[in-house]
This record gives sequence, structure tokens and C-alpha cells, in this order.
Amino acid sequence: MLRSPLNDDRSQASRSTRIWTGLAVAIGALVLLGALAYLLPALGAPIGPAGVPSHVSTDPANLPYYALRSLFRMFTALIISLVFAFLYGLAAARSRRLGAVLIPLLDILQSVPVLGFLSATISIWLVLFPGSIMGVEAASIFAIFTSQAWNMAFSFYNSLTSEPSDLDEAVRLMRLTRWQRFWKLDVPNSMIPLLWNCMMSMGGGWFFLTASEMISVNNRTLALPGIGSFVEEATAEQDLGKVGLAILTMIVVVLLIDFLLWKPLTAWAEKFRYTSSQSTEPRRSLVLTIIRLSGVKDLLGLVGHPLADLLDRITRPLGRTGARWSRGGGRRRASDLVWWACLALIGLWGLWQLDRLVIRPLGLGEVGHVFQLGLLTFLRVLILMVVCTIVWVPIGALIGMNPRISRYLQPLVQILASFPANFIFPFVTMVFIIWRIDINWGSILLMALGTQWYILFNVIAGASAIPDDLLEMSRSLGQNRWQRWKTLILPALFGSWCTGGITAAGGAWNASIVSEVVSYGKTELTAKGLGAYIAQVTATGDTPRIILGVAVMSIFVVLADRFFWSPLQSLAQRRYSLT
Repeated sequence: MLRSPLNDDRSQASRSTRIWTGLAVAIGALVLLGALAYLLPALGAPIGPAGVPSHVSTDPANLPYYALRSLFRMFTALIISLVFAFLYGLAAARSRRLGAVLIPLLDILQSVPVLGFLSATISIWLVLFPGSIMGVEAASIFAIFTSQAWNMAFSFYNSLTSEPSDLDEAVRLMRLTRWQRFWKLDVPNSMIPLLWNCMMSMGGGWFFLTASEMISVNNRTLALPGIGSFVEEATAEQDLGKVGLAILTMIVVVLLIDFLLWKPLTAWAEKFRYTSSQSTEPRRSLVLTIIRLSGVKDLLGLVGHPLADLLDRITRPLGRTGARWSRGGGRRRASDLVWWACLALIGLWGLWQLDRLVIRPLGLGEVGHVFQLGLLTFLRVLILMVVCTIVWVPIGALIGMNPRISRYLQPLVQILASFPANFIFPFVTMVFIIWRIDINWGSILLMALGTQWYILFNVIAGASAIPDDLLEMSRSLGQNRWQRWKTLILPALFGSWCTGGITAAGGAWNASIVSEVVSYGKTELTAKGLGAYIAQVTATGDTPRIILGVAVMSIFVVLADRFFWSPLQSLAQRRYSLT
């Protein structure tokens, strides 16, 4: 069963303790609201006569303000990504036809470079918010969203397709509405892996912060105040001291986020583990303890319970869990035929447009050249996946299964994963130049710095969710370490590794645009690959070549999904899930 929440000690706490904790929560809420009130006027400021600035100040005194602006964009994108993950995951998991289309499409979307989304949508955002900086802000938030949403949607989808059969049967017997099932089973069952993927999404957002705050498309540069744009400007000035100050600011920000948000959430999410016994050493958080002692939960309940009852009544027309439309076999086959025929027509129309707009103007020679570049980047992604799996699966399992180790290593992992690796690209580029390291090999390291964490975080989530009952049974049977890994740990982690692997592979394709072209001052290193090709044609605004590069990348991703990841995910759902 899903574990009950840890009993708080509010009833045993002294009156002064409850007052001080309540005061601390109130001050925290006021600080948050004050920060929002401070930022909001700048977000809708009008664009001056000179247009959107192309540079930002590199005065270190601006770093605290820049950090607030970047955090606002990150968390806004994260909230939108969470809503997207819920809607997209439900549609893919609850509909067989939609799932057959949405999951491969999701794999393509997570592999499309952020610059590809920006070049296609920047004009739309500027038209929606004419004369206001909000248009550029919306484009930046959308770019961050495209680096956060996909792995969260994959995680939620996999949780839905691997729900324990006894819990599924229980909610059907209780005749819960679809809305009630979503909040009482779907979300709680997905909470631990979804939470770790939210952490990973923050890391993915930081990784592409420079591209989303210093937008370079169609021979134009649009700069927004933020840590990413600060680092970009400091790098162009070859001022490593200012880059170091930005890195220090980032470390402080990451530690604060971990202490104030992620540690409380991971401790709170322990109640959603699927086990009948309590962990011998539960996760703890000072912030969560203060919130529990403050009594804010009771205050929120006064508003939340009536609202929840109202939503239950409103959503009853959506139907109850387990309800099915009765259809004959022949009718179902006919509707399937119509569905796939429509998809085939859409696909043929897309190929015709691709041929008309891209292949004919550029010629088959350019297409063949881009496929060769795609093969080079594919080999880099393959090497990256093998190495990261060998390194991070054992480490992730150790962290996830040992709360004591997790308590000390989680902040370090958060710093490493949330810290935008491209902030240190100037230092790495300098090392490549001094040591004469070939960027064709060095780009693999740069890609790994930003994408290896998808595997680590998903493995940690999978290890954290292993029922204590099974671990205790393994000890009772006297299994040695190898037997435990072979019969319990690796099978239990297989589904999580698949989720982490598919998102890491997509993230690696995405990261290739910033890893295959790096610069320090006036020195630029360019690797042969599809990422460098897309980055170069995006900077010049060459739309046909941008479309060709993204299309070729999508073909590689679809083939990998069809012949590798889909069979592995089916195997994980069929043999290695608690169903």
C-alpha cells in the first residue's frame, strides 16, 4: 500500500514553538510575494526606441537581480511543464491510438534543439506582445519549457503504465471518478520519480539558460537580464573572474533551492512509497518540520477541502474509473483503419512540404551531407549512453537505497545537475586549446556534462521506490551482493533506467548544438556533427537548412525509439514492474 504520512509532532510541540514556526512560514510567504512584486513591473516594461537590447551589463552588483529574473523564468516554465506532463501523459497512457503517436512524437520533441523552437516561435511571441519586453520574456520561458517538459512527461507516462494492479483494482471497485483516481492514485504513484525528474528539469533549464536569455536568431540578438546572459557577455569579454562570480552565485542559488524546496519535497514524498513497512531511516527536512509545526496545513485545509469537494462534483460527468464504451470488434477495427489512414495522409502531406520547401531548393547532395553529420552525432550519443550507464547506475542505486548517504550526497548531486554545465564551457574550451584536444572527441565530454544526470536521477528515483519488503526478503534469503543485484536491484531499476536513458539520449541530441560549437573569446572550436550544423544555420537564419537539420535529427531519434527504446520499455512494463 501507499505509505501514510509521517506523524508530525505539532500536538506535542510547545505553544511558543508553534508561534515561532508559524511566524517563520509567514515571513517566507511575504518574502516570496515581495520578490514577485519586485519583478513583475520589469516583465511588462515597454520596449524603448532602440528596440530590445542586444547586450546586458556585466557589473557583478547586478548578479542578485539577474538571479531573481532567471529563477522566475525557470519556475514559471517548470509549473507549465508539470501541467503539460499531466495532460500529455494521461492522453498517451489512456488512449491506445494516441499513445502510438504521442510517445514517438515526445521523443522527437525532446531532441529538437532549443534554438529550433526559438527560431520557429520568436516571431509569434513578439506579435502576441507588441511593444513589450513580455514578448521576449515569453519566448525565453518557452525555450526553457522545451528543455524541461519532455522528461517529466515521459516519467508520468511510465508511472501510469506501471501502476500496481492491486491499487488499480481497488480504485475500480470503489468506483472513483476519473478526477478522483487522478489525485488518489495516478499522481501519488508517480510522485517520487516525477519529483526527481522535476529536479532534473531544473538542471536542464539551467543548461540552456544562455541560449534562452541571449536569443540569437535571424541575425538578431535579443538579450534579457539573467545569469545566463551575464555569463555569455563575460565569456565574450574573456573575463573569467566575472564568470567565476556567476558560478559562485549559481552554487548559492542551487543550495538554497535544495534546502528550501527539494529536500522538503523528497522527505514529504516518502509517504508515497509502495511498501507495507516504514523505512528504518526516513528522510528528514528542517523546512518540512517547520511547515508541519506551523499549522499551515490546517489553514490550507479550510480552503482546500471545500474546493476539492466542489471539483469532485463538477468532474463527475467525466465518468468513473473502469467505465468502457461497448464496441464490437469489427467497429473497432474500422475506426483503427480510419485513424491510421488519417495519420498516413498527414505524414504524406508533411513529406510533400519537406520536399517542396527543403529538398528541392537545397538538393540531394546537401541532404546526404546532413545525414553524414547526423551519423557522427549519433555515434557520440551512443558512446555517451554506454559510458554514463556503466558509471551512474551503481552510484544512483547506492544513493537511492541508502537514506543516510542520500542525505549528504543529494545537495552535491543537486549542485552538479542543476548547475548549468555550459557555464564552465569557457574553462573547458581553454583547456582544449592549451592541450590541443580534438573538439570532435571533446564534445562528447561537453554533452555528458549536461545530460548524464537524466540517468542518475531516474535511477535514484527507481532505487528510492524499491519496497523495503523486497530488500528485507533479500537479506532474509541470505543473498550475496551479486545475487541481490541480479535478482532484485537491476530488475527493479530497469524501467527507471529506460526512462532516464531515453531522456538522456534526447537531451544529448539537444545539447549537441551547444557542445559541438564552443568558443572562448575570439577562438571558436567546431566539431563535425549535426548539432554544429544546426547552430550555424540558426545563427544565420537559414530556414530551409534549419528545417533539414531538425528533420534529419528527428529521423535518427524515431529510428532509435522504434528499434531500441520501445522494445526495452515494453519489456520493462511486461516483466519488471510491480503489476
